[in-house]
Amino acid sequence: MSQASQHGKWTLSSSDDDNDDPLPSASNNNSPLLFGSPPPDQHTSSESNHNSPKIGSNFHQPKHDPDPPPSIEVKPEPKSDTVTAATPLSIGSEARHAAQASQLKPVKYESNQSSPFLAGKRKKDDDSISGWALSDSDDDDKDKGQSSGQKDPQPKRSNPKLKKAKVEERPPSPHGRTYYIDEPDDFFETSVPPVNDTYRFYLNKVTGLEKRYNTGALHIKEILSPLFGTLKESVQFNYCFDIAWMLQQYPPEFRDKPVLIVHGDKREAKARLLQQAQPYSQVRFCQAKLDIAFGTHHTKMMLLWYEEGFRVVILTSNMIRADWYQKTQGLWMSPLYLRLPKGSPETAGESPTLFKRDLLEYLGAYRAPEIADWIQRIREHDLSETRVYLIGSTPGRYLGSDMERWGHLRLRKLLRDHTRPIPNEEKWPVIGQFSSIGSMGLDKTKWLAGEFQRTLTTLGKSSLRPDPPMHLIYPSVDDVRTSLEGYPAGGSLPYSIQTAQKQIWLHSYFHRWQAETTGRSHAMPHIKTYMRASPDFTQLAWFLVTSANLSKAAWGALEKNNTQVMVRSYELGVLYVPSAFSMSTFPVQMDVFPATTPSTAFPVPFDLPPKCYSSKGQRWGETDERRAVEKTQLWEREERVFEDRNERDG
Repeated sequence: MSQASQHGKWTLSSSDDDNDDPLPSASNNNSPLLFGSPPPDQHTSSESNHNSPKIGSNFHQPKHDPDPPPSIEVKPEPKSDTVTAATPLSIGSEARHAAQASQLKPVKYESNQSSPFLAGKRKKDDDSISGWALSDSDDDDKDKGQSSGQKDPQPKRSNPKLKKAKVEERPPSPHGRTYYIDEPDDFFETSVPPVNDTYRFYLNKVTGLEKRYNTGALHIKEILSPLFGTLKESVQFNYCFDIAWMLQQYPPEFRDKPVLIVHGDKREAKARLLQQAQPYSQVRFCQAKLDIAFGTHHTKMMLLWYEEGFRVVILTSNMIRADWYQKTQGLWMSPLYLRLPKGSPETAGESPTLFKRDLLEYLGAYRAPEIADWIQRIREHDLSETRVYLIGSTPGRYLGSDMERWGHLRLRKLLRDHTRPIPNEEKWPVIGQFSSIGSMGLDKTKWLAGEFQRTLTTLGKSSLRPDPPMHLIYPSVDDVRTSLEGYPAGGSLPYSIQTAQKQIWLHSYFHRWQAETTGRSHAMPHIKTYMRASPDFTQLAWFLVTSANLSKAAWGALEKNNTQVMVRSYELGVLYVPSAFSMSTFPVQMDVFPATTPSTAFPVPFDLPPKCYSSKGQRWGETDERRAVEKTQLWEREERVFEDRNERDG
């Protein structure tokens, strides 16, 4: 069952196999396609909502895990004068309801360009792309049958009935006009960027920051560039895709190389995704099975096969422009894995962290023939230099020893086997930072303290069950308001007011987002990180970067008197433990940027210690989001009117 909202289709996941879903009928093929939807990991709304939001509306909104990227057309302009779109039903948070009205009446953008890629720079002297127009120019009446003896023709008068759409429609971005303008040339690296060979953990570049805060960070264009290898083929695992935009991030020489997209869309959403890729013969698809309701394919990973070898990238960003624009994101990039000599045994190329075995097991869980060739390629490469542990989630109910294969029980097992007890560990706080929050019950004993906190506080095989402080980092309303994106950034922080009101107990754990150390206090986090810090916050016992938000669907929940665990979604992350780096703890890096040389200090993406909320501070989601969105829309209208007036007066 699916319903449409301001962010598009919301589809209930089921165990149905939809591999045979037909493409949309020809009658629908002329409609512009805009893709994305709010994020997973919540039973109520947005990314925390496991009603698997999927998009098909006139705004290209992220699924989220969303803030709206530019609309993208993947079909030519329709020949008919008008295209009628079905009015979407309202579902989701009140912010989305409030935004629906403006979605149905987008402002038109005048352009003679036929390219589907709308993020290019504007030329001030080109009248064909002169900016946002509130209406099209009127068609003119034509005088007929005039002779030479007649008076001069009367001035032409416009007839509003003869208005004719003759421009592309591009909705205004909540991020402002700069959203549609390319980053400056010096934004990207022209040589191999500074590589942190110690941890290989990177933040993304953020548009609008001082250059020093992007030195050592990575953009998707750099990840896919020849700087890291001569690409032959790639796989993109993700939750939300804008295929046209994604392909533009590949350099021209790699843009026609085969790309496999691994997704979790079903039914109408799947058909729209397939239709989105019709112009691109190099794109193929693999549908991840989602056999448990409210599950999502939330894993974000790239597999990159080069002429020189093979590389894995595990990240927190969707394949949409908004996620690489003004948000804080993180990624782990593997070393370049070289090919093993022919005839090597199957156990060859394994790392001390058993990363190769675990990656093959994760890929095998898809049970997809489309991935079989990649599984074989990984077997043929040397992954022995990897020093992180892989932590994945795959949908299912698991018993016995299988319970420790996935989710938070997998994390618990790794912390038990590969960390050691620390003196006074009850004073070492646990820190969780995420962009979405699911429903966790009426009190903390239902899941957070009863299961998840026990996992996060595990250190070695100690029988102690300490109860250290737990700090959960989630932005406040003021953090969102003053961010680079303004209120629209809240679209990627889905925590519905309905869910928040049912678990008021959770809010005593919350701390604000502050990231002066990385220059990203005003770049709202879509990254997800978990760690154990010393009492003075100068050391880490371990660090995890992952796609998994704070939800039972992502991490799994025990059932049947703790005899089985149920996991709903696909997730993936990497765990850093000091023993894999011949260290006892990780020192925390105080000044992360500019990152020009390798360091043994760990680059935590936000400030430590976490900043407490003020007595009047409101967590994003605790308050009605509608007013914030309405303010944003009002500011956009006022900005357009002001700029139009300046153009006339200038």
